[in-house]
Amino acid sequence: MSVAQERATGPAALQRRGRFRPGDAVLYVVTCASALTGVVLLGLIIHEVLSQAWPAIEKFGLGFLTTQAWGDNGNTLFGARSFIFGTVVTSLGALLLATPISLAIALFLSELAPRWLRSVVAPLVELLAAIPSVVLGLWGILVLGPFITGTLGPAIHGSLGWVPIFSTEPTVGSNMFAAILILTIMIIPIVSSICRELFVGVPAELKDGALALGSTRWEVIRGVVFPYARAGIAAALILGLGRALGEAIAVTQVIGNRVAINTSLFDPGDTLASRIAGQYQGADTALQVASLVYLAVILLVFSLIANLAAQLIVRRVAGRHQV
Repeated sequence: MSVAQERATGPAALQRRGRFRPGDAVLYVVTCASALTGVVLLGLIIHEVLSQAWPAIEKFGLGFLTTQAWGDNGNTLFGARSFIFGTVVTSLGALLLATPISLAIALFLSELAPRWLRSVVAPLVELLAAIPSVVLGLWGILVLGPFITGTLGPAIHGSLGWVPIFSTEPTVGSNMFAAILILTIMIIPIVSSICRELFVGVPAELKDGALALGSTRWEVIRGVVFPYARAGIAAALILGLGRALGEAIAVTQVIGNRVAINTSLFDPGDTLASRIAGQYQGADTALQVASLVYLAVILLVFSLIANLAAQLIVRRVAGRHQV
């Protein structure tokens, strides 16, 4: 019997072969119940969010996605367009910055750094993930914001002001660029840690064989390490994107909380998670509460799409790797 057939058997099949044990049944029931618990919890969360958001869904429909308003017409008109824009821009911007930095960190710690330096740097990088979001947001207010308005922003605007996203000079420290940098800091330890483990797991004989054939260190990384770990890298990046999509507290502290769609990253804006965190407790009307939960529905859909995309990418890339 093949290994796959052996793993596919359940308690009934084990009993038919005369190898049934009570412990097997207990293990099967416990693990099956644990797996189903996740499905049930997801269903309950989706049901509760949809039921709370239904008044706004019924009133605004899909037009809620394309309406740029919040509390207009006497607190009766709400829309999510500016928050969707802010969420997409900040998350993708953070992922764009974090990807090369994370890969560089992972490659240095797995392929280039001496052992003594690796043992020091690796825990420090992973320690970034342990910093509470509110602390990062406070650091963004006290340090990052003034640095952007006083030094970094003018320098970028002076050299890249012809690019629309840097067309204005920052006048306040709370803007979308600050939110992107904060999210980048939060993504880096996640992506770099996963990628480092992937690179360490590349078989040494593959790298040694490439070196023996005359490949340079960069050619080994490009031709052996990256192709071998590409499925895991894709999953790590999607995981980092999901982290950025759902971040609320730190983004709320540094993004400016303005209902607007601006081409320049140096202008204030807002995201779905930030708007929910900033206004839910102080919502004035039932319609505003339902609209905030409607934002949560949109954010939940984004997260589900990101997870499904990660699974599809990993399966597709892994399939190519096996071929």
